[in-house]
Amino acid sequence: MVDAGRHEADRGASTRTDDTAQTGLAAIVARLRGRSAATVRDRLRRVRAMGGLAVQAGLAATLSWLVAHDLLHISQPLFAPISAVSTLAASVGQRLRRTVELIIGVTVGVLIGDLLLVVIGTGWWQLAVVVVLAILVALFLVSSAAVVVQAGATAVLITTLSPSVRDLEIPRFVDALVGGGVALLVTAVLLPLNPLRVLNRAARPALDLLSTQLDATAGALTERDAAAARTALAELRQNKDELKALVEATQGAREASTLSPVHWHERHGPVGRFAHAAEPIDRAMRNSGTLIRRAVSLIEDGEPVPEPMPRAVACLAEAVRLLKRQFAVGDEPRQARDQALRAVCAAGDAYREGVGFSGAVVVAQVRTAVSDLLVATGLDQEDANLLVRRAFGELTSPIGGRGD
Repeated sequence: MVDAGRHEADRGASTRTDDTAQTGLAAIVARLRGRSAATVRDRLRRVRAMGGLAVQAGLAATLSWLVAHDLLHISQPLFAPISAVSTLAASVGQRLRRTVELIIGVTVGVLIGDLLLVVIGTGWWQLAVVVVLAILVALFLVSSAAVVVQAGATAVLITTLSPSVRDLEIPRFVDALVGGGVALLVTAVLLPLNPLRVLNRAARPALDLLSTQLDATAGALTERDAAAARTALAELRQNKDELKALVEATQGAREASTLSPVHWHERHGPVGRFAHAAEPIDRAMRNSGTLIRRAVSLIEDGEPVPEPMPRAVACLAEAVRLLKRQFAVGDEPRQARDQALRAVCAAGDAYREGVGFSGAVVVAQVRTAVSDLLVATGLDQEDANLLVRRAFGELTSPIGGRGD
């Protein structure tokens, strides 16, 4: 009987182990499935975002080849479509610069190659000398990797192909000019980018990150949850990619509204306002990071948390969301300004109720971040600071009013 009972117990334990293993396996499969679905969504989102670039590149490559081959009668205009695609592959906002760099690099490579070949002839060591000197001259003229690459590549072609291909220099230069010019034509006239859409796509992740972590900080202050505030701080610090994309997008919007006749009228409208917002949004990010860091210290040190303080941070988060929405539709961001000033009013109320040392820093950073957001909406710094001081009210309460 004892052995039978032990056998039943062992079998029950084995069954529970199998069930646990199956549950664990199912959880792993579910996680992998969710991760795969997220990866597919990310890839599809990337394809949708960059699909326009692919169409632009295909059109620019075809047109540049046709111009060089049929109009200019260059027998093998391989470099024209390569130049067009290379120009379009540059970051949005850098395409005009990339075209100029292509032409400079090719010119340097042609000149150095031709001059040295007359003096030293052709051969393996002459190739090395020509490439080294072309790259050094390119570096001396312009500190750009694109110029260096084009100068070196052109020097290689001139040195290796000139003995067998006559008059290579002019077609090489013309190809670069045609390819870059056609790429600019495609992006500016034939398939122009919508600068407001470029800005919205880039600004959305940065502003979403900022508003989400400010909301999390407001909740952490209300619940006195230092761990939640630390998590918000760590998340906000991972903002380099978002800010880089925003800066590149502002350059692209300026370029598109400058080159494309379709968007000329937007240069001083919503695109102009949005394009000037990248720097103050960056400052708002950094000042909000200081705000969250001091919120962590405030909670850990047991300082007072007046009821208006979390409200001020939550109002700041809502101001960021309103800024994103109003930028997206091209509206004057008046609602965002009003909401930002409500954050300052709440911060002033919190200060007058009494705050400790870190609490005073949180209040000050709300003021500073709001000033940054007001500048992002199109106000100048002096007007923004004046509005913040008026909304904050009198500085009538000493620091540490309820903490001492």
